[in-house]
Amino acid sequence: MTSVIKGIPVILYEEQQIGVDAFNQPINVYEKKVVSNVLVYPSTPEEIVTSTELSGKKAVYTLAIPKGDANFWEGQRVRFFGADWKAFGFSIMGIEDNIPLDWNKKVMVERYAG
Repeated sequence: MTSVIKGIPVILYEEQQIGVDAFNQPINVYEKKVVSNVLVYPSTPEEIVTSTELSGKKAVYTLAIPKGDANFWEGQRVRFFGADWKAFGFSIMGIEDNIPLDWNKKVMVERYAG
């Protein structure tokens, strides 16, 4: 489906553990992926309150992820608007065929200070 609404490219840094060091701590690498057509919008007051009550984290933006995206978003670092953000909580996904536009998953992000 082609939509008049267009998203932006978002960089997803997917963390992957490749081993452990001498102190048994994980060794991680980050695979950089560009995900096109992601809608980015300020989180609603309801989303902010709910995220804070459930997780203690303040949702700043909500990302609408395009249909067909198979990336893992929860807990991952993302980059857009020249800043780094971190996805938290779990993705909320709808049934692709029942949603009329190009997006069927929502992810909330907070400011990344890492």
